[in-house]
Amino acid sequence: MTIRVVLADDQTLVRAAFAMLVESARDMAVVGQAATGREAVELARSARADLIVMDIRMPDLDGIEATRLIAADADLAGVRVLVLTTYDTDEHIAEALRAGASGFLVKDTRPAELLDAIRTVAAGESLLSPGPTARLIARFLRSPSAPATGGPECLSERERQVLTLVARGLNNTEIAEALGLSPLTAKTHVSRIMGKLGARDRAQLVIVAYESGLVTPGAC
Repeated sequence: MTIRVVLADDQTLVRAAFAMLVESARDMAVVGQAATGREAVELARSARADLIVMDIRMPDLDGIEATRLIAADADLAGVRVLVLTTYDTDEHIAEALRAGASGFLVKDTRPAELLDAIRTVAAGESLLSPGPTARLIARFLRSPSAPATGGPECLSERERQVLTLVARGLNNTEIAEALGLSPLTAKTHVSRIMGKLGARDRAQLVIVAYESGLVTPGAC
């Protein structure tokens, strides 16, 4: 199955470079390019996109608001958003995840990693980078302006352990190895946690983990 990709970035050269890369993959096709967030929302509908690679800083409507509109539209329920960030200066990663993005990448990521990220997110998984980027998320989630959310009190001790590892960017296989579980059991735990917390995907689990204080800045 071909992954139908829309590229949203206000820089023409950036879009052109990403387009060449995406088109080089046999399982992907660029079905639209947007210079503004509003164009990205329109193309999500008209181009029948599976995934949008979304820059955050764009004119008319930024990537966060565009993501929020896409996530709130029932007709676009199958469209996934992969947000791009400049890492050193971008302070809006947490807002993008709250808006409904399924993950994020830094703009200087390697080409093969971008293609893998598109496949991962298009398959219904979330892409959450561990290490410094996770700490950046934590920093802004715990800022005074961040709204508080309910904590994971309904979870068992094992589920809290799993949620902590999800928030640190581990996939199901890595969680299984860390806790001495089978990958299937780890996947089952993640699914149950999503159900208990009403989370759509792993990105929303990260929001809960940080905002509830289960994971704190500097702990990743």
